[in-house]
Amino acid sequence: MSQTERIIKGAEDLFLTAGIKSITMDDIARHLGMSKKTIYQFFRDKNELVVALTKQKLKEDEDQMNDIISKSNNVIEEMINMTKCSEEIFSRINPIVIHDLQKYHPEAWNDFQKFKAEILIQKMEELLIKGMEQGYIRKDIDVKIMARMRVNQVELGFNTAIFPVSEFSPWKVQVQFLDHFNYGICTLEGYKLLNEYKNINNE
Repeated sequence: MSQTERIIKGAEDLFLTAGIKSITMDDIARHLGMSKKTIYQFFRDKNELVVALTKQKLKEDEDQMNDIISKSNNVIEEMINMTKCSEEIFSRINPIVIHDLQKYHPEAWNDFQKFKAEILIQKMEELLIKGMEQGYIRKDIDVKIMARMRVNQVELGFNTAIFPVSEFSPWKVQVQFLDHFNYGICTLEGYKLLNEYKNINNE
């Protein structure tokens, strides 16, 4: 692991636990057991570090999605595998990170919004169209509307004004959203297959 990667990973660990705003460059240096001067050789300031981390995470997410798509036999399996992959990601994200990113790091937030608009929505539209062709997704749904709804639901689930962390587990909110979406878009065939993959025995 290069120094740059080490710094990004160390920053990520701290941000996920405590949010971005409350973590200083001193905290990151202490966490990594290196001097702040060393970090400044690679990153001009905390914002530059946050932007680099965001770009890296989005690239990892895209690679992971492509991997799931290439290994799945059908759209329903894709949806189940995406759910599993999402659970792992969502269970680690602190909603404060999303809030801090939006409020204090506009450049990184714009990268995230661009990724959402250009990659996530497009992939979701492709998945829905493919599912219709396979007979698992209802043909009467509007692909463009449902893709945008699904992608933006994720942000809604991390909105602490609507889902306070004291009352709701962020990843449980996301899993509920996902389940609701998955079952809502399926044909009867898709519904049966979804249940099979989820190991639910229909009487």
